[in-house]
Amino acid sequence: MLSVVNEDGTTEAGSLIDEIVREGARRMLAAALEAEVEQYIAELAGQRDEAGRRLVVRNGRHRSRTVTTAAGRIEVSAPRVNDKRIDEATGERKRFSSKILAPWCRKSPKVSEVLPLLYLHGLSSGDFVPALEQFLGSAAGLSSATVTRLTKQWTVDHAAFQCRDLTESDYVYVWADGIHPKVRLSQTHSCLLVLMGVRVDGSKELIAMAEGLRESTESWADLLRDCRRRGMRDPVLVVGDGAMGLWRALAEVFPQARHQRCWVHKTRNVMNALPKSAQPGAKKALQEIYNVEDRAHAEKAIAVFEKTYRAKWPKAVKKITGEVDELPAFYDFPAEHWIHLRTTNPIESTFSTVKLRTKVTRGAGSPAAALAMVFKLVESAQARWRAVTASHLVALVRSGAHFNNGRLAEQDENLAA
Repeated sequence: MLSVVNEDGTTEAGSLIDEIVREGARRMLAAALEAEVEQYIAELAGQRDEAGRRLVVRNGRHRSRTVTTAAGRIEVSAPRVNDKRIDEATGERKRFSSKILAPWCRKSPKVSEVLPLLYLHGLSSGDFVPALEQFLGSAAGLSSATVTRLTKQWTVDHAAFQCRDLTESDYVYVWADGIHPKVRLSQTHSCLLVLMGVRVDGSKELIAMAEGLRESTESWADLLRDCRRRGMRDPVLVVGDGAMGLWRALAEVFPQARHQRCWVHKTRNVMNALPKSAQPGAKKALQEIYNVEDRAHAEKAIAVFEKTYRAKWPKAVKKITGEVDELPAFYDFPAEHWIHLRTTNPIESTFSTVKLRTKVTRGAGSPAAALAMVFKLVESAQARWRAVTASHLVALVRSGAHFNNGRLAEQDENLAA
């Protein structure tokens, strides 16, 4: 079909380049369907009836239909197959079913995958139809009701995620935090309890996400027990804030895991216990604790901080001296991993984006629907998470290798020799 091209490169059907892309996609799909049918018939060419006639032959084409794809809406007429073979188990005639284009298919699965990305980029569900119209070249078949049906799949996906087997998912490092994502939850003061981990290969992955009370030992214990029940083993190190409920629950459920307090949260807590005039100096003194080259220097920096601020602000000092085992724990791990282990930033940075997007979609429906929406947002973001630096060292940490101030103990011994 020829189209008149305007001076700006558009046609009556829209942009010329989009029209070319859709036409190319239509031809490729048609060719793929033809090849699939030809292969199916060729493989069964030897099966014949008593008169020697083939049991599987071409039989014209199906009625033309329109399929919504990432390239836009494409009209396709799939080839029809006449299969006269009888299934011995059921006594019914066998049927050819295309693996490329199922009989019920009207939308590419990729279209459904676009929806959480639209949320992630700040669109509300009311914006989906005009946004997808620009993306696909037509709004036909993309009503608000259609979008709602597609988003219901998110709840199913989240339920499957929460029940998946964790036996083969060995998380060496785990970040834990309670997040308030600006969506409707079932309780007024509840939040999302989030666990994110680093697998043995160094990749980051969302482990679990459930509604609960941030300071509640039982809420955290329920989440951790569920992970253990599904096969999760003790992580080597868990990084979290000062919520005591988390640490009590960890001691009960994963007693072998070491604890690392988040320095970002800790710095905020200390600043809240100091007057504004003292905060700049105190913040610099805290950085001297967690940015030095080894544990010995960190311990000296803690002693200096205590000496400087103990007389006037003992409560602020107690927040540091009361956790001298947990705050510098990261020094016992590879130096390349310190930047990842000092804070819960992997969770914080991910959910800072989620919070911005959920502000646009406060009417997400029921608490279950809201939780599913947040899950899909995190799932979409997870595809862009980078592995930790020096990923190969994570396996050594799991194997029990000992690190002295960030260096593998064997390396230190070789240098000493």
